[in-house]
Order: sequence, then C-alpha cells, then structure tokens
Amino acid sequence: MDQETLLSIRNLSISFPQGKKMEEIIHQISFHLYKNEILAIVGESGSGKSITTLATLGLLDKKAIVKGAINFKNQELLSFSESEYRNIRGRVISMIFQEPMSSLNPSLTCGYQVVEILKQHTSLSNKEAKEKTLLLFEKVKLPDPKELFNAYPHQISGGQKQRVMIAMAIACDPEILIADEPTTALDVTVQKEIIQLLKDIQKETGMSIIFISHDLSLVKEIADRVLVMYKGDIVEEAPAETLFRSPQNTYTKALLNARPSLENRLITLPTIKDYLSDTLQTEIEIPEERTQRLKELYDTSPILEVHNVAKTYISKTGLFGKSRIVKAVNDVSFSLYEGETLGLVGESGCGKSTLGNAILQLDKASAGSILYKGEDITQLKGKALRALRKEIQIIFQDPYASLNPRLTVGQAIIEPMEVHTLFSSKEARKEKALEIMKRVGLDSSHFNRYPHEFSGGQRQRIGIARTIAVQPKLIICDESVSALDISVQAQVLNLLNELKQDFKFTYIFISHDLAVVKYMADQLVVMNKGKIEEIGEADHIYRNPQKAYTKNLIDAIPKGA
Repeated sequence: MDQETLLSIRNLSISFPQGKKMEEIIHQISFHLYKNEILAIVGESGSGKSITTLATLGLLDKKAIVKGAINFKNQELLSFSESEYRNIRGRVISMIFQEPMSSLNPSLTCGYQVVEILKQHTSLSNKEAKEKTLLLFEKVKLPDPKELFNAYPHQISGGQKQRVMIAMAIACDPEILIADEPTTALDVTVQKEIIQLLKDIQKETGMSIIFISHDLSLVKEIADRVLVMYKGDIVEEAPAETLFRSPQNTYTKALLNARPSLENRLITLPTIKDYLSDTLQTEIEIPEERTQRLKELYDTSPILEVHNVAKTYISKTGLFGKSRIVKAVNDVSFSLYEGETLGLVGESGCGKSTLGNAILQLDKASAGSILYKGEDITQLKGKALRALRKEIQIIFQDPYASLNPRLTVGQAIIEPMEVHTLFSSKEARKEKALEIMKRVGLDSSHFNRYPHEFSGGQRQRIGIARTIAVQPKLIICDESVSALDISVQAQVLNLLNELKQDFKFTYIFISHDLAVVKYMADQLVVMNKGKIEEIGEADHIYRNPQKAYTKNLIDAIPKGA
C-alpha cells in the first residue's frame, strides 16, 4: 500500500455548548488517512466518529469550538471559508450518510439529483451529465438505470437508495469518500452487496475511504486499518488483521464479543460494562437442555395458530396505469407456543412486518384464519378487539417515533394502563410504572423526563416498559434492536430474555439480522416473497439450511460475527 498521507488530523478537540458551559466531546485526537486505503473508525454512538468526520468537511454547528489541525494535501481545512469548503465538498472529499431516505430530496428524481452534483462541480453539459449519471448507475449496479434515472426515492428499495447515494458521492471522482454507517438499516444480503461495491470502487479508482461503523464484524470485511473510538478518545489503532487477531484494549475486546456468536449460545450476552467492570458471564446453554426445554414447550397447546394467511394489495402505477395484485403474504401457516420465541427473518419486502400487522389486527388479513387461544381473532370487533390489544403487544423498531414527545416517560407508561383500566387508582398505576421502570433498567428520576432527553438504548427500554405495562401474553418485536449499537443491542436482548423468564412472555421476533435471530429464536420461520421458505428449529436451520435462499442469507452474515 502507498503510504503517502492524504489527510492528517492533529490534536483535534471539539466542544459544544452545554447550558452556559462548553463541553469537550473530542479530546485532542490525532490520526492519518493514507492514499489508496480503507480506514475504519469504530465505536458506539456518542464516541465521536461522525463528529470528527463532519469537522473535516466543515459541517459542524457554528456554535462548536474546533481546535487543532485538519490538513488535506498541505491545505489547512480549519482555516477554510464556507465558499472554499463548498468547492471541495462532493468534488474532492465526499460523504455517504447513514439514512439515504432523509439524505435524498423526495421531490426530485434520482437521476436529477446526481446530474445536479455534476453540474455544480464540472463543466459538463446537460446531455453529458445525464450520460455520466447513467454510467454511474451502471457502476453501482443499479438495475435498469434509464428507468431509475426518472424514479423518485420513495419508488425504490432501501438498497437501491443507498446505491444512488454512492453514485452521487463518487460522481466527481473524489480523493476521499467518507461512508458514515452506510449499511446499518439494510438487510444482511444487501449489506454484503454494498460492502463489496465500496471495495470494488475503491480498488478501481484508488480513492481513500473512511468507513464509520459500530459493527466490528462488518469492518473486518472491508478495512485495511482500524481506529477504535470511545468517549471522544482513540483507544486503539492497528492494521485490521492485527486488531482482529489480537485486540489490545478492553473496550475493543468488548465490541468484538458483544455480537451474538453463531457457534455457542451464551445464556447472557456480554456487554461493554461487563468487560470494563470484569463481570463477564460465560454460561452456555447446553444443547441437551435446550432440546428438553423445547420438547416441554411443544407438548402443550399452541397459544397462536396461523392458518393459510394471505394479505393482498392492489398496486397501481400512475393515474391511468394498470392495477396489479401484490401478494405481500401468501398462504402462511405456523403455530406458536406459550413461552416460545419464534424468529421471523427475510429480506425487506418479504412480508414479515405485514404478517406481524395481520396478527396484531392492525391490517386485516385478506384470507385465512389466526387463532389466539383457540379463537379466530380475524373476526373480532369493538370491545373484544380492545381486549385483544392488551393480550398482544408490539415493540417497534424506532422507539423515538413510537413515543409521544409531549408525554413524560411516566405518562407514556401509565397511559396504556389507563386505556385498559388496569389497577384501582392513579397512585397504584404510578407505583406499577416505577416498578416496571426499575425492572427495565430505568431510574425513578427518569419518571418526569421526556423521550428526547434519553439515548437510543434508553428510549428502547421506555418502549419495552410501555409494552409490558399492560401485562401482555404475546409480544411482537419488529426490528426492535436493529437501530441500536451492538453493545446496547446486547443489553436489550438480555433484558428481553430476562422479562420472558420473569413474566412468561411469548415472542415473535422479526429481524433481518440473522445472528441476533439465531441467538433469540427457538423456532425459525424464513420468509421470501410473501411465502414461508423454510421453518424449523433455529439451530438446525443454521447448521443445515435446506433452501438456497436460506443458505444465501446465512452466507451473507459478516464473518466476524
């Protein structure tokens, strides 16, 4: 590798106003980015990864105080004016953001947005810019570039949106590409494709990439060198091969081990706190004990029976376009037993969330029956349906969007108790809410605070507390840990398993993260294009998948997992 330094960051400190004081978030960090290399920066949310790279592009809030030096090819970027920054953004140093839907303009076609970048930074004519955009769409392996050129962001999949973002980022042949969590919200198969795409582009163009992630197993697939950040400091820096073979820092070891193993099933997942405080638990579920536990489960009557369920939508393209029938769920059948965790996996659009909504009676099935405790719930209305809402609950993917920002944490937990007239008085409900908060790892002092005052992991705990407040029997977890850092994910998964033991909950665990589903699930249902591709005991399917689709999903799991 050519060791010519392209970007040099020295003694960088970044502070933000916190009340009347300035709080230092980044503490005098120094590192280099070499020409023609992929440097990964890893760490949890709040470690300072994104803030560091935003400072490089002059994109921090004007109130931030930045000290130190950021040097690109002998140019001191911190002394740049806004117009000088505009001249290098997108042209010399480019960025792919984590969430493509919020980064793309919903009112402009995908092609126009790339053309716009080319027109701003080059002297290409409209025709030449369009031709180059179509070539870029081919380069990032978008299907039917001409059709996608005229498509709006909402008309294409998440993986395709991310490819459009990559096309925009590489349009002007930048020397540095910053990829900020570019695959976090994507399916494991799409994630693998995007990682390979970035590697291929880097190899072809020789540009340098800063790849930001909280997932070390993903970083192992792409990085030449790795920086590990923790609370605004760089705690470890090493070539990728060295770091994965023999990590030196305790925090790095914790990040490496917080993800569920595909080999052994630990009863309790290790968290960052366990490593830092030396309180690791290494007890493994013995296969014979698991077999016996499942045998006892399946000797009982099922709590939920799904028979030949279908959900059909009518899709229409344009005002006068032809209508076509889309079978989102197609003839799905399975049984779920009390105390069981059923894992529901598949790529985006396979029908797993649609099926979950049909079970919750949020979106009625078009055909088939769903029996809960022997009663067909598809026919329920009025009071009977409200009673069912207490029995079957959901934990959403995005706790912030599912919590009312105007309600305090205490009010949010008490509200469903009031709806279902649980407990005899306001005092009794408050007492119960405080008890539940303690159980999910929240402090009583949080009772009168609002959702925006909490971290992502804490908000998910609030969401869980709200869900269990009505004492349900069956909980549908719809991608409920996919937006969380790996270490926070481990805490929430441990909590869900503890609550299952304490309250005898039954879970349907929907996720695109197969390592997580394998850890959580007793029975596994693999869905593809609305149908069940494969169903069976989770460990057996991972060891011996029968269908090519299942095998591809398993093969796509990052090898560091």
